[in-house]
Amino acid sequence: MGGTALNDERVILRDGSTAHIRVAGPDDVDRLGAFFAGLSPESRRSRFFSVAPPKPDFVATLCRDNARDACLTLIVTRIRDGQSHIVATGSYLALDESTAEVAFAVDDSLHGKGLATVLLERLAQEARRQGFAHFWALTKADNRAMRDVFLESGFDVQEKAEGNEVVVDLAVLPSEAGQARIEERQRLATVAALGRFFRPESVAVVGASRDPESIGARVLQALIEGQFHGRIFPVNPKAAELRGLNAYPAVNALPETPTLAIIAVPAHAVLNVVDDCARRGVRAMIILSAGFAEVDGSGTDLQRQLLEKVRGHGISLIGPNCLGLLSTAPDVRLNATFLVGLPPQGAVAMSSDSGALGVALLSATEHYDLGISSFVSVGNRADISSNDLLEYWEQDEATKVILLYLESFGNPRRFARIVRRTSRQKPIVAVKAGRTGAGRRAAGSHTAALAASEQGVDALFGQTGVIRADTLQEMFEIGTALANQPLPKGRRVGIVTNAGGPGILCADACEAGGLELPQLSQKTRNQLAAFLPPTASLANPVDTIASAGADEFRKTVSTVLQSGEVDCLIVIYVSIGGPYVKAIPDAIALAVCSVRDSAARDIPVLACLMPDQNVHHLPIRDHDRIPCYAYPEAAARALSKAAAYASWRSQPASAVPRFADIDFQIIRSVCRKALHERGSGWLSTEETRRVLSLLQAPLAPGGVAATAELAVDIARRIGFPVAVKLASHELVHKTEIGCVHLNLPNEAAVRLAFNDIEDRLQRRNERKFMEGVLVERMIAGGAEVMIGKTHDPVFGPLVAFGLGGIHVEILGDVCFRVTPLTERDAAGMIRSIRGIKLLEGYRGHPPADLPALENLLLRISQLVEEIPEIDELDLNPVIALPPGQGCRIVDARVHVK
Repeated sequence: MGGTALNDERVILRDGSTAHIRVAGPDDVDRLGAFFAGLSPESRRSRFFSVAPPKPDFVATLCRDNARDACLTLIVTRIRDGQSHIVATGSYLALDESTAEVAFAVDDSLHGKGLATVLLERLAQEARRQGFAHFWALTKADNRAMRDVFLESGFDVQEKAEGNEVVVDLAVLPSEAGQARIEERQRLATVAALGRFFRPESVAVVGASRDPESIGARVLQALIEGQFHGRIFPVNPKAAELRGLNAYPAVNALPETPTLAIIAVPAHAVLNVVDDCARRGVRAMIILSAGFAEVDGSGTDLQRQLLEKVRGHGISLIGPNCLGLLSTAPDVRLNATFLVGLPPQGAVAMSSDSGALGVALLSATEHYDLGISSFVSVGNRADISSNDLLEYWEQDEATKVILLYLESFGNPRRFARIVRRTSRQKPIVAVKAGRTGAGRRAAGSHTAALAASEQGVDALFGQTGVIRADTLQEMFEIGTALANQPLPKGRRVGIVTNAGGPGILCADACEAGGLELPQLSQKTRNQLAAFLPPTASLANPVDTIASAGADEFRKTVSTVLQSGEVDCLIVIYVSIGGPYVKAIPDAIALAVCSVRDSAARDIPVLACLMPDQNVHHLPIRDHDRIPCYAYPEAAARALSKAAAYASWRSQPASAVPRFADIDFQIIRSVCRKALHERGSGWLSTEETRRVLSLLQAPLAPGGVAATAELAVDIARRIGFPVAVKLASHELVHKTEIGCVHLNLPNEAAVRLAFNDIEDRLQRRNERKFMEGVLVERMIAGGAEVMIGKTHDPVFGPLVAFGLGGIHVEILGDVCFRVTPLTERDAAGMIRSIRGIKLLEGYRGHPPADLPALENLLLRISQLVEEIPEIDELDLNPVIALPPGQGCRIVDARVHVK
């Protein structure tokens, strides 16, 4: 549930080909009718229980696009003979508030490609948004293919035989295992599509040229000099031979269908080339050409036409306006870029949203001596995005570390699902551009005022294990450490140095990054004292002093590594010239090598050699290397982030819980009724309490009273002392206008409070906004926290947690997370704020009931996922009571849109 509404999009089929899926509308009635008429009699019988085509009025009903709570039809299209044709369709029709009938039809030539399954997944997603809980379907008992679509879908399915027919009941919310099955299907399809890019058997270069400065000529040169293991076909209508290879006038003249086509022609010629490639059967294409959405309005329109063509033809596309792709696999050696020279083979995969920065990134791999498994510049991301690449690299055995330069998130929900899964196996380091200037939107709640897109990025990365780098340099520094050293098993860092100043800087940076510098034991200090000069510092950092030689350095590194008292080590050597310039780096490598067969073999070691900035690693043995950094702070930052990632990865995976005691149908009706009657805005106090009560959220005892006497009745029932507050969905900030009365001890005080609030509003000419007053029992003790939800334009719902009360915006001690929350997310939110000490018990204050707060966070997460009409939500304050006593919501606001 949740996420963005269904839009036009690409779908990848089981064979790796693609198609275009979208919502049907009134303009599609004739085309859909023609599609049904063109089905085989058997296919029509399976869909309509009759060989006759459906009547036009029924087709018109299916194509209504303005009442998704009653009907929705999706169509899948491809291009045939230059025209877009419907090749599959799926629909649901409402039977009641919670159930819809679902049915599908697929072109006979495309059976077995997974189209019905894709349609079912998309329809179920939208049905959940509309409040449906189940799909109902009727199929022939002998329609094994359709029954298998349901049974293997990943949704909970019940079948009931009725004669020659089978009734199917399908829950539109997949189970955890079902969601995993859905994701695995998507991953396999993506891998099949991208395999044509990373492991092609043949490549056509359309736009190959004799001009050595042209893009086409440089791509051809890069392929040849990179020693591509497949066949290369230059395409140029004016050349018979290029760089010793036979050239061909057009794609349709090629002796075979190339696995991959690289397009390097002017933008205005690209569409015709795409058609030529489609006729030849090409299914993978890289368009290097610029002049599309990155330039102006006409370029945007050209890119739209390009996207329609490639999806219509079932082609996967990287680009346009990109640098290209390369793979260093020994049996492939593909350099499909216009940069000559294949980087050294390694275990790091890279993606760049910027072509120009892609050039710099590839250059940086040489500077850092970082081996690459593959690299992709996605350019304008018209089709294939970083999400697709992540799914491919997730299963790529040659890739151990993934580096991303991101300018935007195409589908943040899909990104989150993929990286959460991938990060448990392989570290992902990302630079996200555009950190400033987003601004904060004007808002009427604390939560929205505190949230901005940067919070969304940090929340998403933190939840999914993505390591965020602030700069490209830092990305490579972290990537170098991850590619060459094991992950730390803890946060205890040791520092060995021959100079005090760099050691201190390193220690400061380590602690700032969350690492711990333990004091070495007396036993270890005694071992060090046996061979180090008397003036050496034997604490941590260990300062051997400048006069220490290579042998002392080797013994020091070996002793600290084998002490069992550190989880990671940074070695700093400041050269002062003389005989040790090379001997000490060699001694460091020898020391690390000597312990690789001991219990210390899994301790990561980073080095800092000053002032030599040209040494990027120290070889150990085989392919093992110690990464070297120019400055100690860089090594500390890299190790700190590696340790934080290792800590995240070491924790068990956590599920998104589902609460069975929540009636979302009634909650949805409350929100929709308010929207129908008043439009977008805050729910009334009564409506808000109704929603939270149905959520099984812990409201403070009380109720809304329209008169002073009703307020007294409520106070008498719940017990004194009480609070009396203005109830109004129009006037949000009640404290500022004096409409909150606390600790009222008796009935007379309640009457006075009601009348005072009424009088204040009369004087402000705002009495019409008064719904009454909210009377609540005062909650004694506890800590004030806040829980909220706002909507980020990129990431969707964000849930917030922090210290509450009137000081929330002043303190700013708030943690944001992207929904849906796992149990681990909820626990982590609470423990990540600076005020956690207050909630754990501090200076005589009792600790808070943290499990109760976690439960409330998880319920709010499910609420905003299930009810997308809830645009903002503010629970402030929530009183966190001592363990076993739960928590109480004292003030709440819900905004619907």
